[in-house]
Amino acid sequence: MEYRQLGESDVKASAITFGAWAIGGWMWGGTERKDAVEAIRVSYEQGVTSIDTAAVYGQGLSEEIVGEALQGIPRDKVQIMTKFGMRWDLAKGDFAFKSKDNDGKPLDIYKYAGKESIIKECEDSLRRLKTDYIDLYQQHWPDVTTPISETMEALAELVKSGKVRAVGVSNYDKAQMIEAEKTVKLASNQVPYSMVRRDIEKELVPYCIEHKKAILAYSPLQRGVLTGKIKEGYTFNEGDNRGESKYFTGVNLERINAFLDGLRPLAADKGVSLAQLVIRWTLEQPGITIALVGARDARQAIQNAAAIRLKLSAGEIAEINRRLEGVKID
Repeated sequence: MEYRQLGESDVKASAITFGAWAIGGWMWGGTERKDAVEAIRVSYEQGVTSIDTAAVYGQGLSEEIVGEALQGIPRDKVQIMTKFGMRWDLAKGDFAFKSKDNDGKPLDIYKYAGKESIIKECEDSLRRLKTDYIDLYQQHWPDVTTPISETMEALAELVKSGKVRAVGVSNYDKAQMIEAEKTVKLASNQVPYSMVRRDIEKELVPYCIEHKKAILAYSPLQRGVLTGKIKEGYTFNEGDNRGESKYFTGVNLERINAFLDGLRPLAADKGVSLAQLVIRWTLEQPGITIALVGARDARQAIQNAAAIRLKLSAGEIAEINRRLEGVKID
């Protein structure tokens, strides 16, 4: 495994980090707790020492599973990353969207990052994670109802108290990062990035490179479509909202699969899966520090971790990028 520093903080994380959104079940059609716990433990055995979760994933369930899975593993050997600021239990802040919980009951989600709320969320996360500190604490989404300075002041206090080692943000743009930096030193920004979603390359990546901020790329497999396993007519489980995404329907899905078919010979020559090829490509892109990849069971966890052993030449990366230029997403 490769380990990379998060910005200028003292936190180092595994280049392939376990993304724990799916194991919370929410928006992914449920989860099997036993399989999820095993996936995390097997990931650790494969060198994946970092886990990224969030309070809102399964409304606390993902954090609870992570906390359970890490019992018995020395705390200083793993890096726990979690996120705050998406409240399902408080009708306050910036209304985000209507959803359903894991039992199918209606759920309203709010983006809220007021100071008192953050302190409470941190305590709740520490309890669910069964730990006394968080390695990287990240604001999940910007909250337009709360000044960024107030949010960052709360995070600075958590760092001072020893409950948080490093501060990060998620889904921030360049201007928001600049504003946050007036109050606290950011280690990272977690943003969506994949072969078919590369908009951050224009402004955010250059800024993060120049200012030594780590980029944690989430959904590098574009929620699974870049595995090449999703074909037209694919049936998603109840509660799995991926079928509503533009990447999974119509001409976009056709274009993506045509592109992936063109990569199959390279993957076969390397003896790897398409998913492993995509993960390694992601980690080779300028400015990308970490690739967050989920796994529902031990088999997927082992396959994800193995992607780090793949070597891609500059010429092979250039050829992949050339092919990507022809993939248009409407």
